[in-house]
Amino acid sequence: MPPPKSFKPGNHTHPRRIIWDITDSLEKEISKAYISNQKNNEDLDLQIREHIKFGKGVIKKAKISPDAFIQISLQLAYYRHTGRFCQTYEASATRLYQNGRTETVRSCTEDSAAFVRAMVSAKMTKPDLLQLLRVAGIRHQKLYRDAMNGLGIDRHLFGLFVVSKGLGYESQFLESVMKRPWTLSTSQQPQQQIQANTPDINLEPFRKMCSPGGGFGPVSDEGYGVSYMLPTEYNIFFHVSSKRSCPTTDSSKFTDLIFKSMDDIRLLFDDSSLDS
Repeated sequence: MPPPKSFKPGNHTHPRRIIWDITDSLEKEISKAYISNQKNNEDLDLQIREHIKFGKGVIKKAKISPDAFIQISLQLAYYRHTGRFCQTYEASATRLYQNGRTETVRSCTEDSAAFVRAMVSAKMTKPDLLQLLRVAGIRHQKLYRDAMNGLGIDRHLFGLFVVSKGLGYESQFLESVMKRPWTLSTSQQPQQQIQANTPDINLEPFRKMCSPGGGFGPVSDEGYGVSYMLPTEYNIFFHVSSKRSCPTTDSSKFTDLIFKSMDDIRLLFDDSSLDS
């Protein structure tokens, strides 16, 4: 990798050793932070898996947003896992705005829940299930676009919460909203793996060389953190995390359910539905 354009030979500061003055009180705080960090690390139940039966190529042929497909699969997996739905967070960028960072996509919707219940009941035909899936996918895409365009609700609610605290005003509504756990905290990772003028990552053998990226821990003590990446047309990476200390979570089992849910939904796409 070439040096940055601003770099000039000799125009840099040589490294030097820094001697830290560690007071007794600071040493105690560092030790406490180290012990706390070790405890959290040991409590992390992390699964890093690659789904290789299909990738976004097949999903796009079915005229479903790949992100919506995965989010709905997560809802199906969680419902199979627990028998209920939960508040779900998906991160959306707000880079259209100066200094914009993120907004929340609340991806557990009435439409996705209707599809999940229909899948679990196994009483509907494939065409009817596929129609419910596409309705849920369209709803998810709208929520994502709204969040990107500043039409989400969570950053506004958080702003009101901060202002209320600053003014000394207690709001039962805002307190309730802020304290609700994000049992599923999810985010799609950026897909850019390599720069331009390089071989297509979808070609063999390059598709096997892509990085699985990174993940994050669960936001709720009784929930999951799910990070996913669709680097090629043929595979999907997942990072699924939870806390070992929670008796009701199991990252390995939940990842299995995610893969099963994705594969079951894929079975709704026959040749005719992929072309329709």
